[in-house]
Amino acid sequence: MKQRLDILLTEKNLVDSRARAKALIMAGKVLVNGQRVDKAGTLIADDAEIRLLGEDMPFVSRGGLKLRKALDVFGINLVGRMAADIGASTGGFTDCMIQRGAKMVYAIDVGYGQLAWKLRINLQVVNMERTNIRNVTRKKFYYGLPSFASIDVAFISLEKVLPVVFDVLTDTGEVVALIKPQFEAGREHVGKRGVVRDKKIHAAVIERVLKFAAEVGFKICGLDFSPIKGPEGNIEYLAHLSKVGDAADIEILSVVNSAHGELD
Repeated sequence: MKQRLDILLTEKNLVDSRARAKALIMAGKVLVNGQRVDKAGTLIADDAEIRLLGEDMPFVSRGGLKLRKALDVFGINLVGRMAADIGASTGGFTDCMIQRGAKMVYAIDVGYGQLAWKLRINLQVVNMERTNIRNVTRKKFYYGLPSFASIDVAFISLEKVLPVVFDVLTDTGEVVALIKPQFEAGREHVGKRGVVRDKKIHAAVIERVLKFAAEVGFKICGLDFSPIKGPEGNIEYLAHLSKVGDAADIEILSVVNSAHGELD
């Protein structure tokens, strides 16, 4: 399947908007399979290798920046651990996990042909594309159960995913889950282009998701905001969940206010 290059850049999470994608393309800063492409409407195969020139990006997609912050803020050590990237897409989180010392990463996604080539050929990565996490059982993890999982899913609530993740993790497992208000709030709260801007809605969504996670059995160990917005400009939040340890005193409103103060 082929798509416009500007749309593909956005869907692969390489840029934060189509406007930014078009600007980079017109400036000649986008390489497709090693060749410069300067027309935003050029149709490109979904599995093409796309690289941005002059961009200081240590991971295959911007998603890696989100997980990097979470690992640093929450003090999570991945060295030698089995991990799972749920909603892997291009593999920004997977790339971050490998760079942080994970022994192996299960890259799980319902899509097909999205995972970056360098990760496809990495023997530390198990490419589980065309896989819906809701249908996954422990038997699917042939090389050992993950003790860490990241969750970055779209068009579905975390409430549909967290029970499965809790079940497949080891007894000491922990999670970094991306809370996306645009997929958790009711339709009446979602504005133009799918953006949720109301702080009160953000806080309510976070409170509901964290309460549900606790009911599943997770300890709520930390909360912060993503260092970058989602593709359409949504502010997103990082939750640290664990099967063991003590729950933290989470100041939801403080985190929401800090997020809007820095990113709005």
